[in-house]
Amino acid sequence: MPASEILSDQRNDDSFDDVWEEIVWRGLVHVSTDEAELKSVLAGEPITYYCGFDPTAPSLHLGNLVQLLTMRRIQLAGHKPLGLVGGSTGLIGDPRPTAERTLNTKDTVAEWVGYLQEQVSRFLSFEGDNAARLVNNLDWTAPLSAIDFLRDIGKHFRVGTMLKKDAVSARLNSDSGISYTEFSYQILQGMDFLELFRTYGCVLQTGGSDQWGNLTSGTDLIRKAEAVSAHAIGTPLITNSDGTKFGKSEGNAVWLDPALTSPYAFYQFWLNSDDADVISRLKIFTFLSKAEIDRLADAVAAEPFRREAQRTLALEVTTLVHGGEATQAAIEAAGALFGQGDLAELDSGTLEAALRELPNTTTTSDTLVVQLLVDTGLAASLGESRRALEQGGVYLNNTKVEDVALTLASSTLPGGMAVLRRGKKTLAGIFVE
Repeated sequence: MPASEILSDQRNDDSFDDVWEEIVWRGLVHVSTDEAELKSVLAGEPITYYCGFDPTAPSLHLGNLVQLLTMRRIQLAGHKPLGLVGGSTGLIGDPRPTAERTLNTKDTVAEWVGYLQEQVSRFLSFEGDNAARLVNNLDWTAPLSAIDFLRDIGKHFRVGTMLKKDAVSARLNSDSGISYTEFSYQILQGMDFLELFRTYGCVLQTGGSDQWGNLTSGTDLIRKAEAVSAHAIGTPLITNSDGTKFGKSEGNAVWLDPALTSPYAFYQFWLNSDDADVISRLKIFTFLSKAEIDRLADAVAAEPFRREAQRTLALEVTTLVHGGEATQAAIEAAGALFGQGDLAELDSGTLEAALRELPNTTTTSDTLVVQLLVDTGLAASLGESRRALEQGGVYLNNTKVEDVALTLASSTLPGGMAVLRRGKKTLAGIFVE
């Protein structure tokens, strides 16, 4: 079931008086323009709001999911979303704190625009009085001449203010510096907000708190060019309780595209959430009610070993992103790997994705199991492998290995794969050439 169908069954939690109160409770407001005014605006007549996604990769990721679900919550309150995929800003990329981006080709960016538009469209409703709309900033940027850009837009920006933006300041103080290309990014994003205000009456932009300088570029530009107030909400960055970030620049992005992060790996990511993180993630990434999340918080405190909150989180978010069928396959794969199901009945694609997440090795069918324990890191030596086997603690495809001379010759699963297990929980994947 696609996300759009799953989301169509969701409703804003009636525990709250308005959507502002709900998104604050869910921890989605890290920084914003005037809170009282935002609360009033969101509780009033329908407004148009937007969030932008740059095609700097072929898929959206975990941080983008925060924005997509925030957009959906606001849409459920009756407001009208614009999903912007940046065909022009994606050609530049917002400044990273560390170094200049490598620019992608125009053809690559255009291709990725299509991928991201499809992903964005799955999380919004395109029906009804507050139907969503997809927009591409290349449509109004490409026809604009450099002279018009400088005269009509650039004149409203002050270099001193631009230099104070966090990403710009960090880069100026680094060895790499910053190019005029990336320095100009905040002007382009500000121009997007102005264009959407003029065309659609858009008065609110949401984005990650690390984009706050770019968000306020838009609100400031609208104030200067149109003499009206616009609004912005910066959501928190998603981290573990120890402060570890997730994203492309950290090299540990959790992608929404199943070809980049398999449904199995996606499910396991949420299942492995720490007790200190799971409730905040339930608030941000699910549409469960406050009452249900409060109940799960009590369960974490009283019986953390049951991991009910983690299992609920993994089920809800994986179903939301990948659908019920893929989620069930991921659950069955996890169970079968640990001896709670028939490995041979698993979909080969799901099994392979699961094994790729484990320590694994590629070998030939005549390799001894005791050697595979060493090759996959489940044992430090052949002597340790033999002792583990003699003690009855080694399993191949959930069958206890009792013969020290056993090879893979007759013990692989369809697709030339095998699951090696030592003890109850230590697993490795085997791929036979």
